[in-house]
Amino acid sequence: MEPTEQRKCLECNEIIKGRIDKKYCNDMCRNSFNNRLNSDSNNYVRNINNTLRKNRRILEAFLNENEKITVPKQKLMDKGFNFSFYTNQTVSKNNNQYLFCYEYGYTGLEKDITLIIKREEER
Repeated sequence: MEPTEQRKCLECNEIIKGRIDKKYCNDMCRNSFNNRLNSDSNNYVRNINNTLRKNRRILEAFLNENEKITVPKQKLMDKGFNFSFYTNQTVSKNNNQYLFCYEYGYTGLEKDITLIIKREEER
């Protein structure tokens, strides 16, 4: 019979007891290991998601209860809206390009005016 190799926690290096496929001694070590592993790459994604959520909140605040509204582009920029970040784009039947931050969309009109809309929920 071969001696069994002692398994060690990937995070704290303590000896693991229990199932043979166990990698961590407890949930705290598992979470710490995975958080550390993912933190560098997630900063980039987290920053983009924060910008997208901020853009969405700004569009939502301007739209309020309206179906659509026009606002000067400068007012959006004053609130911190970043026109470089959006989740998707679509072209309307009238050949207008709309950029969306989740369900809120916008398009530029004449004289630096922006039209803001809310996409109807698809069912």
